[in-house]
Amino acid sequence: MRSFDLTPLYRATVGFDRLADLMDRVLATEVAEPGYPPYNIEKVGENAYRISVAVAGFAADELGIEVKDATLFVAARRKGDENGRSFLHRGIATRAFERRFHLADHVKVTGATHADGMLHIDLVREIPEALKPRRIEIARAVAAAPVLEGRAAA
Repeated sequence: MRSFDLTPLYRATVGFDRLADLMDRVLATEVAEPGYPPYNIEKVGENAYRISVAVAGFAADELGIEVKDATLFVAARRKGDENGRSFLHRGIATRAFERRFHLADHVKVTGATHADGMLHIDLVREIPEALKPRRIEIARAVAAAPVLEGRAAA
């Protein structure tokens, strides 16, 4: 188990508390979060991403997706009752889960699909116009007209 104390970072920097919080969150999640359900995060375009979560055994109405405070929550709860079913081997885990993904600034969820035991969540980074780089045109200096004896030449 890895344990890092980020207190010196808080004391020695100003304005980097968000970075330190992110590091704290990643280190805590690495240890505490189980591997169920498995998922992939892929980059499908310059500003487009897709999270694919293996949700075998869950129907679309048993899944929930919510975004709150730049955190994406994916949850599943079984509605069906499996009383009366007898399993000789049960290898497909259909236990309830909640998985969290912390979203970067300006990342928005654009949609989700459920097919073939996979939940696909599409995301896009929408950078506001004010934050995009913009090119500044350099104006040519206008040559001043020569001044003759206190009057401008015509």
